[in-house]
Amino acid sequence: MRGPWTRALATAGVAALLLGIAACGEDGNGNGGDAGGAVVDPTEAGDPVYGGEITVGLEAETNSWLPSEGTFNQPGLTIAHAIYDPLMQRAEDGSVEPYLAESLEPNDDLTEWTLTLREGVLFHDGTPLDAEALKTVFDTYLKAPGSRLEASLAEVESMDVVDDLTVRYNLAETNASFPDALITAAGWPFSPTAAAAAGPDAGANPVGTGPFKFVEWQRDSRLVVEKNEDYWQEDLPYLDKITFRPIPDEDTRLASLQSGDIDVMQSLRQSTIIRARELDRVSNYENLGSNAGATTLNTSRPPFDDVRVRRALAHALDQEALIEVLGGGGVTPPQTQFYSEDSPYWSEELAEAYPSYDPDKAQEYYDEYINDPERSDGQPVGTDLAFSFQCPPDPSLNELSQIIQSFWGELGAEVELQQLEQAAWIQKMLARDYEAGCTRVGSDGDPYLTFDNAFTEGPLNMSAFQDPRIDAQLDVLKTTTDIDDRKAAVEAIGMVLAEEAIHTYAGGTLTVLAAREEVKNIDGWVFPDGTKGQGAANADTMWAHVWVTD
Repeated sequence: MRGPWTRALATAGVAALLLGIAACGEDGNGNGGDAGGAVVDPTEAGDPVYGGEITVGLEAETNSWLPSEGTFNQPGLTIAHAIYDPLMQRAEDGSVEPYLAESLEPNDDLTEWTLTLREGVLFHDGTPLDAEALKTVFDTYLKAPGSRLEASLAEVESMDVVDDLTVRYNLAETNASFPDALITAAGWPFSPTAAAAAGPDAGANPVGTGPFKFVEWQRDSRLVVEKNEDYWQEDLPYLDKITFRPIPDEDTRLASLQSGDIDVMQSLRQSTIIRARELDRVSNYENLGSNAGATTLNTSRPPFDDVRVRRALAHALDQEALIEVLGGGGVTPPQTQFYSEDSPYWSEELAEAYPSYDPDKAQEYYDEYINDPERSDGQPVGTDLAFSFQCPPDPSLNELSQIIQSFWGELGAEVELQQLEQAAWIQKMLARDYEAGCTRVGSDGDPYLTFDNAFTEGPLNMSAFQDPRIDAQLDVLKTTTDIDDRKAAVEAIGMVLAEEAIHTYAGGTLTVLAAREEVKNIDGWVFPDGTKGQGAANADTMWAHVWVTD
């Protein structure tokens, strides 16, 4: 049985992906052009420049800036990386490396993780970041009843102070994915002195170690930060000030960038990204996240318990047509696995193994099943399949459902389309009270967490699919930190999923930080030792490394 901590850690992320179902299906067209904004890859940033300020337009507001209270989706994460430093961060090759921490070392069985802090780091209030501060935050805030992170850290039984700059995390069981937790809010140290002084207002007065100090927050209007003159990374940050503005409406945010009212725009919507490419004097820092539009089949219900049916439905779908409906035609490549081409876990072999569009092969699988006297649904030989396909009532998802219905109808299947509001659809999926429907799958997080949640006995296994071959590779992912071994395990799991046709995919989710061309180095941040970071993944960056020219 998999541990409760690993499930809980990813629960919020999986729910967020599901909640984003309707947001990612929308109308839009156009592929950009030579006269419009450039897609920046790689960045030609030039020499750093000190001074200046920028305004960043974000998708939404965040409820609190205290790591134990806040709900940090992409907009909140973007701001948090100005105020807080993560103990660990993800590198370009997918590995998790020390950032604010000096080092993180496990014991032999990966049940104890010893973290050493850098010497001389101060919080914005002038108090030191030391082992006692980390332990106070851990005991008083992160693990406290009511903490947003309490469930996520359930398997971390305790934290011990080893010396002034060293702590030890004691886990209930082996877990190689633990460093991933310290990328998230659980690994953003904040001043316990300042939090105690602010009391219930601590979430509106964040005090971290990051490159910028909090100045003011006018909820639903703006959050302002200014340069931390005592920052622990020498010669950083470059900017003097950043103003973050929540602008929920996509058209308004795009227009604000075009007019110069903001300098940087965040978006995860395909049609907005396409239109941003058309803007003059704008650089587009795009990233294809490992989060794809998909269909999911409930394998606990006939006929989806039979691989022939699943393969028939997969081979019957033209991915390019599905992507076109969702507004990503010519922009978003077809997805073939849980990780996108921008991820170090992407596999060319998996791309080739995916059951691609092949109507003849689809019909062969379909006919073989319906003409089987022992077919699992108990229907008479020759009876066509009949099932429901559920999706939230978004206009483009309605169109998507109709084209899926058409493709499967060509096989002979009678597909009833049903619309459910997102919250109701999510609950049905969690309860496995459905037959088939549209979802989003994949994650840029640790593969152990992703696959453990998706394909073991827990409630987040919404396809109800389990396989001992996957379990064996989960044991590899859980018990080794070797990146090559982990990539091999991810590929092996992907091969099982391709063979079993549990999900069908449309395209990956493209994200962007679109910036006036004067704003530089958005995707060029590095670790303190010079290791290249993950760029502008998921429309986020490390603001200490960004500068603006005249």
